[in-house]
Amino acid sequence: MAARSFQFKQFAVAQDRCAMKVGTDGTLLGAWAEVPAGISAPSILDIGTGTGLVAMMMAQRWPQARVMAIDIDPDAASQARQNVAASRFADRIEVAACDLQTFQPAVLFDAIVCNPPFFVDALTCPDTRRTLARHTASLPYEDLMKGAFRLLAHGGKVSVVVPADYEETVIDEGLFAGLMAERVCRVRTKEDKPPKRVLMTFTNVALSRPVIPTELTIDSEAYRQLLADFYL
Repeated sequence: MAARSFQFKQFAVAQDRCAMKVGTDGTLLGAWAEVPAGISAPSILDIGTGTGLVAMMMAQRWPQARVMAIDIDPDAASQARQNVAASRFADRIEVAACDLQTFQPAVLFDAIVCNPPFFVDALTCPDTRRTLARHTASLPYEDLMKGAFRLLAHGGKVSVVVPADYEETVIDEGLFAGLMAERVCRVRTKEDKPPKRVLMTFTNVALSRPVIPTELTIDSEAYRQLLADFYL
């Protein structure tokens, strides 16, 4: 992967001014996340957009969607704007430099996606921008789930990707906020390795069935099919 840009089938992602580069977590989330059934022109929020990757993936998957992308890092938001402006989705994605905690949009969202900071207990980095992008101090899971609940339309869906060790924590924080897990997919790097990441979708309506987790292995046929519309 080049440090400066990453080419997908329908768009390119410049990343030289972003603390966090294009990676497997974001591409998985963008390909796996859902919007409520029956909504052809959903309103979508991407929290912590970074390069704008997930926002553009969602815009590609739903050609009539309107996407709002926010990031606490002004440089990341600026780069996301650059990437969006160079894409075919420029008229459907708006980017703002702000944090979730103070974000006050005029609308609620049918779907919310987030690849949140993932280091919880590790030492912070001297580089402030990398700390914002990597450490949950800037967006604790509690704040993420409360913010998502506040901004989600009735019957909407919130999709996240987090380290596998924090699956139970995020499910609990969702419940405390009023969000119930309805999809869980545990991601392995190899068949014989324990899961490293978990993809989860939450909703704000009561569910009548228990969640049955699924699994996905990187570079498996199912993985390649999931990303077939994006990777060259």
